[in-house]
Parts: sequence; structure tokens; C-alpha cells
Amino acid sequence: MANPGIFDVFFISGSTINRSFFISKTLKTKHQLINMKNKQFETQAIRAQLERTDYNEHSSPLFLTTSFVFDSAEDMRAAFNEESDDFIYSRYVNPNTNEFINKVCLLEDAEAGFATASGMAAIYTTFMAILKSGDHVVSCSSVFGATHAIFTKYFPKWNISHSYFNTNNVYEIEKLIKPETRFIYLETPTNPAIELIDLELVASVAKKYNILLIVDNCFATPYLQQPVKYGADLVIHSATKYMDGQGRVLGGVVVGKKELVRDIYLFGRLTGPSMSPFNAWVLSKSLETLALRMDRHCDNALYVAQQLEGHPRLENVSYPFLPSHPQHAIARKQMKAGGGIITISIKGGYEAAKKFLDKLQMIKISANLGDARSIVTHPASSTHCKLSEEERLNVGITPGLIRVSIGLEDKVDILKDILQSLED
Repeated sequence: MANPGIFDVFFISGSTINRSFFISKTLKTKHQLINMKNKQFETQAIRAQLERTDYNEHSSPLFLTTSFVFDSAEDMRAAFNEESDDFIYSRYVNPNTNEFINKVCLLEDAEAGFATASGMAAIYTTFMAILKSGDHVVSCSSVFGATHAIFTKYFPKWNISHSYFNTNNVYEIEKLIKPETRFIYLETPTNPAIELIDLELVASVAKKYNILLIVDNCFATPYLQQPVKYGADLVIHSATKYMDGQGRVLGGVVVGKKELVRDIYLFGRLTGPSMSPFNAWVLSKSLETLALRMDRHCDNALYVAQQLEGHPRLENVSYPFLPSHPQHAIARKQMKAGGGIITISIKGGYEAAKKFLDKLQMIKISANLGDARSIVTHPASSTHCKLSEEERLNVGITPGLIRVSIGLEDKVDILKDILQSLED
């Protein structure tokens, strides 16, 4: 039984055919076979889409269905035994999630991927598919608050340990590696302190000790940074952020080496953190404009950061492409541009930060980021409030730190709102 919307090139292992999650590097249409691997980023993001159905639609259709039918009992048996490429159930995979994953694999130069209901679902599913009781993880200390909670609250329940390394001293990673260490995990840029980690350097350490490197690439997006090219084994995204770009849907995705994604897919298939077809359809369409949006985010963020640097009410302005950033050289080495996030540290601590937030007129307070609309967050009292004060300070989250997600509005209007809110 042929299903509309399936990619024509797939991974073959022995006699087993499985394209339920192994994603091709080519695109089959009724009229031509396009080698998307050789196209530029923008072309891949726009042109990698589902095979047209008999209706000859121009835009990819939405497959809102829980399950798929079979022409015979034998067809169903073959599908469940992975002897055919037929779709079975949307918890496993769906044409829309296939299209989204295929695009991300192309953009990240990865072999395979699995899409999840949220970014944290992607992180958790990856961890659980790879780790077992007794394993150990080395991670950068500056991670998202929910990721920190998994390390500190839930890993101990399963007899999984972790060690944090200081993002400013990656050379201590080797000292933390144990015989039971399974992987190195990191964010770069980090959330929310905007610290940078040398991917090539950490990948060399992982390779030396024969352990995996997993990178959260959410802040950079594949347009600005492709960790696989520097040696990462798996790359994770909260697609909720820049991939969507308009604060509409939740989503997550992990891509990387096919043998690792195979385990992640099987765990996800059983436990059900799957991305919905509708969200996948929205996200795939959103990727078509990712490059354009990121160019504007970066241009706006650099302008605002440059204008705010040296402001008398600020202790610090942090942005990867400012020469004053401590890891500016690393940012220039591995990122196309500096991203859409800046942090500002307001003199006067929490009370001054709260006053600043409440005075903003156009820019709104929210826990999200990567939106077309500029957003501010006070990490110490929100996203990272479950950390102790000492833990927050160790990762650069001071009481006066504000994370500013620079949107797509006119950069002068963004700056004016921030400046008026900084006034006494």
C-alpha cells in the first residue's frame, strides 16, 4: 500500500526497511527528484516537503488522523514488523512529522531525527533512551531550569549521577569523566547567561573518552550553528522557540546519528511524547522563513546591545557578537551571527529589575523566547527560581539579570522602550 507523503529514499538495514524515523536526504515529487542535500539552507527549508498527493496541491496538506488503514491483514503484519514503510499510528510517526523532521535533519546535516511534543520532551526522551541505572553524565552548569531539575531531582531516583563543569573552564571536563560516564551535555549559547562553549574542543574530549556529545542548539538554531559539523552526536531543539517564531505551538526535536535516534524513536514510540501532526505542519511551514527571521533577530539584537553597552544603569550587557563578550572569539568561530537574545544586568538587584519590567510599554513579560514580539524574562524569579541562590550565582544569574528576547519589530522602537524603562 502506497501512502501519500512518504519520502522515497530511506534507510535499509539488512532486509529491514524502516522509514518511520530515518529521514532521507532527497525529495521525491511527481515531476522530479531533487537532491536537497546539495541545496543551500534557505532552499532546503522551503523546498523539502511531502510528495504531492493525487490532488496535486502546492502546499503540504495536513494529515489530522490518529491512524492509517491497511489493504490486507498481511500489510498490517508487515508494517508492525517493520518489513514495510507503511504508516501505522500517529503516535509513532505521521506524514507531517516526517516532513518537519526531514527539514531539521537537512538543516542540521544530521542522519535521522525524532519529533516530540515539546523541547523538554525531546531532552527527557533522549536521556531516558540512552541512560541506565548507574550511568553518569557530565554537563555544563548553565542549563535551562527544567533540565537542571531532571539532573538534580529525578536522576538520583534512578541511580544516575551528574557532574557540572564551569562554562568558563571547559578544560575541567576531563577531570569529571568517570568510567560510567555516558555523555557530555551542553547548551551553547546557554540559557539564560548567554555563555559560549567551544564545540570542537568538547567534541574532541568526548571522542577521546569514547562518550557521546549532546548539544542543545535552541538559542542558535541550525541557521546560525550546526553542532554536528563540530562533532556532536545528537542535537536537540525546543521547536517552540525560533523554529516556530510566533509563539503559537509547542514542539521539540532531536536529530543526529541514526543508531542513536533509533533508540530514542523506540522509547518515544512506547512512551508517547510525540509531536502532533498539526504542530508539525505549523513548524514545517515556519522553517521556511527561519533564515529571514534570524537575520532580523540578529541585526536587531546586535544594534540594541551596542546601544545599551555602557549605559549608567546597567552593570553589564552580554551578547555573543559584542567584542566585550568573554567568549566572543568562540562565537565568531562557530556561529554565523550572535542570535536574538541579549542579557542586561540592572544595577540595584531584584527591586530595580522589577521596576524596569513593570515600566516597559511595548515589550511584554513572558517565559517564552524566540518570538516575533520582543519579550523579557527575569530568570531568578521565574525560569530558574527552583535553583538555590548559590546555584544561580554560580551560573551567572544575578538578581538584576534580565533576559531580553529581541523580536522583529523596528530596532529603534525596541531600543526606545528599553531606554524609557531604564529612566529614573
